[in-house]
Amino acid sequence: MEKSAKIYIAGHRGMVGSAIFRKLEKEGYSNIITRTSKELDLRNQQAVAEFFAAEKPDYVFLAAAKVGGIVANNTYRAEFLYDNLCIQNNIIHNAYLNGVKKLMFLGSSCIYPKLAPQPLKEDYLLTGPLEHTNEPYAIAKIAGIKLCDAYRDQYGCNFISVMPTNLYGYNDNYHPQNSHVLPALIRKFHEAKVNKQPTVTIWGSGSPRREFLFADDLAEACYFLMQHYNEPGLVNIGTGEDITIKDLALLIKDITGFEGELTFDISKPDGTPRKLMDVSKLHSYGWKHTIELPEGIKLAYNDFLEKYAG
Repeated sequence: MEKSAKIYIAGHRGMVGSAIFRKLEKEGYSNIITRTSKELDLRNQQAVAEFFAAEKPDYVFLAAAKVGGIVANNTYRAEFLYDNLCIQNNIIHNAYLNGVKKLMFLGSSCIYPKLAPQPLKEDYLLTGPLEHTNEPYAIAKIAGIKLCDAYRDQYGCNFISVMPTNLYGYNDNYHPQNSHVLPALIRKFHEAKVNKQPTVTIWGSGSPRREFLFADDLAEACYFLMQHYNEPGLVNIGTGEDITIKDLALLIKDITGFEGELTFDISKPDGTPRKLMDVSKLHSYGWKHTIELPEGIKLAYNDFLEKYAG
């Protein structure tokens, strides 16, 4: 990507988009276009068409999506499918119509079958049933990958797809019901410490294993792949290491300074038993993460204290 290139980041205020924005600024890119959701409703076909026709970006990072944890995904099933299909269809199609040189579509590790072998290789896509709770979101993301490949096949577009593992970091969502597990635990433990609660209750058994990548590491990987990856199919982005929810909770308990006990509510769903990415394809291109989990959680907790706990 030329330093003078016009780059559109869709979803620049989210955790992923804001990390990509920071990375591009750090690398000396100054011609970055953004729109808030109030300025441009990405679900609106006409509005997106007019935006692309007016701005004519050279490169696009498609990081905009309706996202959430188990509760949000399972409660707003229609919205998660419809909104995400609209967003990605509008952006990918208009990127083609307006001659975008390269587009990166960001998906999610939930695209893989619920009981796929571990670690998850890229070619396990569409080999079995999905996890029910987030199936609509996963279906939308799978459609996005296939749309990028179809536009590559039919029109020769250099549209690539990357699948991040579970992410956390600056500008995360700490909503009590609609957040992912790591930020939800940061908030839970912080509030329990402040309110001097004797216990914190964790959803499920604590036994599922999850992999976590700091969002700024993801931005580094996205920038790297935008320079070096030009193939169909997808690339997993992760650490290749995972941790049980129980051990994650103990780590966050320690970092936040909560001194009470943990209990586990086994009436609540565990979700997928394990989600570990096979990142050998990414490593073969020469990229590896640098921020380990304890350091990343400290950075995220400090960000939470600064922005949400005032």
